[in-house]
Amino acid sequence: MLRHNKPILHWWRHNRLFWITFSLFLILGGILLMFIEKGDAILYFSAQRSPFSDTFFSYFTKAGEHAAYIIFLGVLLFFVNYRAALMLPLIGGSVAIVSAITKSIFAQPRPALYFREAGMLEMIVPVSGVAMHGGNTSFPSGHTMSAFALYTFLALTISYKRSWSLVLLLMAVLVGVSRIYLVQHFLEDVVTGAAIGAFIGTLWYHWQYRLFPIPHKWADQKLTLPLGKGKKEKA
Repeated sequence: MLRHNKPILHWWRHNRLFWITFSLFLILGGILLMFIEKGDAILYFSAQRSPFSDTFFSYFTKAGEHAAYIIFLGVLLFFVNYRAALMLPLIGGSVAIVSAITKSIFAQPRPALYFREAGMLEMIVPVSGVAMHGGNTSFPSGHTMSAFALYTFLALTISYKRSWSLVLLLMAVLVGVSRIYLVQHFLEDVVTGAAIGAFIGTLWYHWQYRLFPIPHKWADQKLTLPLGKGKKEKA
């Protein structure tokens, strides 16, 4: 069953493993930012290129895009309830708005532009088939924000399956890593995007029960396939 209408302490108890691991991720990211120069993470991955990694991250970065929302929308509709499923468009919309506003406010150069202006672009080994975006839309990472918003919400929704919450967190982290690997964002873009995304996912997890209080006539329901009805009636 979904956890609902509970104080923050209750959320912590039932999602302790997720939040501890997520906090360690943010702490590690913060420590790295204190001891490395801007762009060092990109240069590190550039020196570690391999056909497998190039292919893996080129495809896995899509786990932070709209296709992932559509897939999990179907999962929630059939296996959880309408309430949770209806939150995904709201989460996606919130991410799009927050991402657009923050990128406009900070207007930080993308890695390709940054390294070009620094005369260091030739040091980057590009990933085949992946165009490096330019412009001043680097901070924060929208893909990372989207992934952490989506997978944090899903982890809270299925908090009774704690091992899966770590799988979902790993997926979000890999999306963030993919943005650095593909030379689309800096480490600080990813760490900040992760923090904002997790906040958005947690916020909508809480607000779903304000929008559709329990019990609810239809929000508590889920889609069911009419398989076997005809056979039972004939029998």
